[in-house]
Amino acid sequence: MKPGPLHDLGTSDDAAAPPGPGPFPDRLGMTGNDPREPLAVIAAGPAGADRAAVLAAMLDLDAGMLTVPAGSWLVVRHSVKPTRAAYVPGYRLPHSYRPEAPAVGPALARPPRRVELSLPEPLLKRFALVDTPDGASMGSAGAGVLLDALGRAGALLFVIAADQSFSSAELDLLSAVARAPVRVFFAVTPGTGGWAAVPEGTAAAQGSGESGGPAVDPVAVTVEAFRAALLAAVPGLADARWFPIIEGGVADLKRALVAWSSDEGLRRASVEPPEVPGTHGRVPVLAEPGEWSERLDRQVNSGVRRIRQHLALELANMHLRVVQEIVFGVGCAGLPQLLDREVEALSLLATAQCDHVVREIVDDAAGRLFGVPLAEGVRRRINQAVRWGMADHTIGQELERVLLVTSTAGVAGLTGVAAIDALSAYPAPARTEVLPPVAVALSGGCWQRWRTPGSEDPNEARAWAQRALREIELELTREIARRFEVVRLSLGTVLSDAAEHGILLA
Repeated sequence: MKPGPLHDLGTSDDAAAPPGPGPFPDRLGMTGNDPREPLAVIAAGPAGADRAAVLAAMLDLDAGMLTVPAGSWLVVRHSVKPTRAAYVPGYRLPHSYRPEAPAVGPALARPPRRVELSLPEPLLKRFALVDTPDGASMGSAGAGVLLDALGRAGALLFVIAADQSFSSAELDLLSAVARAPVRVFFAVTPGTGGWAAVPEGTAAAQGSGESGGPAVDPVAVTVEAFRAALLAAVPGLADARWFPIIEGGVADLKRALVAWSSDEGLRRASVEPPEVPGTHGRVPVLAEPGEWSERLDRQVNSGVRRIRQHLALELANMHLRVVQEIVFGVGCAGLPQLLDREVEALSLLATAQCDHVVREIVDDAAGRLFGVPLAEGVRRRINQAVRWGMADHTIGQELERVLLVTSTAGVAGLTGVAAIDALSAYPAPARTEVLPPVAVALSGGCWQRWRTPGSEDPNEARAWAQRALREIELELTREIARRFEVVRLSLGTVLSDAAEHGILLA
């Protein structure tokens, strides 16, 4: 029997169509996790719940070992040799300091975005432990950064004390988590007053007393009351598990987290097949590809305009929030930390928007040349070729650039992959997207500017913040236009070579 024709890779016969870019990300929130991401459990909750004590008990450490500057994230990982380092925006290298001493760290001009502690603890081989700032201090921008990290880590450990209650901001956060594929665990600590007694005859009473009446278990009643209050507001978390922390015991919690990590590790390992369709083989150009070049130019211009308009709106809303906090909230002394959280969230959002638009451009332009839909392997080959070619078309400074707000409300630049990594509150694996991430932060001079005596004028702080945000908008506008011009040139070169030779050369 005569064999049939061999199908070219990249056609719809090879595999089901991969998911498209999806809707344009107009706000920062939960994203799907990458199978290459390491597993992590992110701890969050209100102040006073003593998250550090819970994490320290899990790692059999002194709680002072987990102390970090206010506003910084703590990432605890596994390592044969103990190390500790602070990642500070504005520096290309982390600040290393003694890992064995319970210390906040070296004297720095500004708080680090994150502190990484590496320990030879067997539990950390299964997943990393991450502690976050107190929920009330994070604000809406910090909540967005937390949601972005949770989507990549996979699990949330929410720690709350027995004498506390869920705030509206915490319920909003948990509502967003309930709609995403993130496992949630609750740990209830005794609080300052210990486990409070409850009246007899409640539904959660357990056992019997000597007089024949029910003997009430205050721990069970407290946990059940928390669970009922949460489910009344967030019914999507009915499957979340609850763990009372009695006399520092965390054995049950550790077993539950280890079981989750085993299941999640297997799930992520099976997400991506060993051989991605389209990774190898011949990808021919269609007989009539159409006017892809002119459409590429139009799409690049449209994408840049869309991102710039949205970021302008975000910066205007950010200005309103900052002014409100200066007058009614954190005041002048808290301005640097507040604005730094806001621009961190803005950086993540701008990065997600740039990635989305680039994926749309590549899918449309390459799809017209090779056929729609593109196989995932073909898309990766094109992206890699575009990244390689960007070095030949880079205009001005390098694309791996950090924008630092100075004490005079100006913006300075710092280049390098390590400098960008210092801006991450939760570290990410090596990127596979075409463009490097957008990175904006405040320099240490901003903290010195607003924490020195005499810097307490709200009107001056409002004017400074307005100038800083205006400079950020101008720099981001130029940076995004420059990035997409490089993408246009590099992608155009890759596709022109393919059109000339009749096949994808990447």
